[in-house]
Amino acid sequence: MRFWKRAWDGAECDVTPEAVFFERRRFLGQTAAGLAALAGGGLLGARSVSAGPAVAGLMPVARNPAFDLAEALTTEKAAGSYNNFYEFGFGKTIQAASRKLPIDPWRIEVGGLCDAPFALDLDDLVKKVTLEERIYRFRCVETWSMVVPWTGFPLSELVRLAGPKAEAKYLKIESFLDPKAAPHQSAPYPWPYTEGLTQAEAVNELAFLAVGIYGKPLPTQHGAPIRLVTPWKYGFKSAKSVTRFTFVAKRPETFWMALGADEYGFFANINPKVDHVRWSQAKEHRLGTGETLPTKLFNGYEAQVAGLYKGLEKERIFY
Repeated sequence: MRFWKRAWDGAECDVTPEAVFFERRRFLGQTAAGLAALAGGGLLGARSVSAGPAVAGLMPVARNPAFDLAEALTTEKAAGSYNNFYEFGFGKTIQAASRKLPIDPWRIEVGGLCDAPFALDLDDLVKKVTLEERIYRFRCVETWSMVVPWTGFPLSELVRLAGPKAEAKYLKIESFLDPKAAPHQSAPYPWPYTEGLTQAEAVNELAFLAVGIYGKPLPTQHGAPIRLVTPWKYGFKSAKSVTRFTFVAKRPETFWMALGADEYGFFANINPKVDHVRWSQAKEHRLGTGETLPTKLFNGYEAQVAGLYKGLEKERIFY
């Protein structure tokens, strides 16, 4: 099978595989069609919609040195002009379309198997946590990567506020549902975008809820006004524009599992030795520079997360 090529090396793995995959597995049984040629060099729009004044007034915040990296940051322009957000289109230049999403105010609901369910506007939620900046590697399943400074707070703080019950084994995470603002949500896919983590993953020190990037509120193409960031996992696990967290006993079916569990499993941890069924994961391509780099196990975060998967040797933890 042939795919579209990117400018820097033309390898088969440098496609938008998820976009092709959408068409390949349309729930209504339509035949696969080649959609959305890649647009890797698009420019960031004249403006980016971001969260309201309450969140903006808290930035910039202090950087947590425990999560610093001895790697050059990807430029803001490069990181903000090459994005996946399928609610708004299958290409990479979805910035203008994503601005249609109304993000202020933004309601967060937390419930399920927990002692203290709550619903708060994001402006009120951030008053209950401590914001910090963390520099993380970010690796897409499509093989592109970046290094960016996120502003936000540990997911474990939200878990602590909710007080999950003992029977809560997983955290289900759902994005917004607004077909008027995001017309691609009218397509027959399993909207809203749904992801999930084990409880142990949710309280791991790396799991992060970002409300900003580059010292400013998130622009919409990055998942404004709040998104999940799990840097040891492929990027599709880091759900954008999150509205609901639900503590559940049973492993939730995620968006990509519903479309094709043979290609996209629940854990989706990064491993250069475990290839996607249609391309290699051994190397990655850094946005902004076009460098080809070796992919690191768990994206370089093995020390922090490898222990989460002991005893799960029979699980498909990398796909």
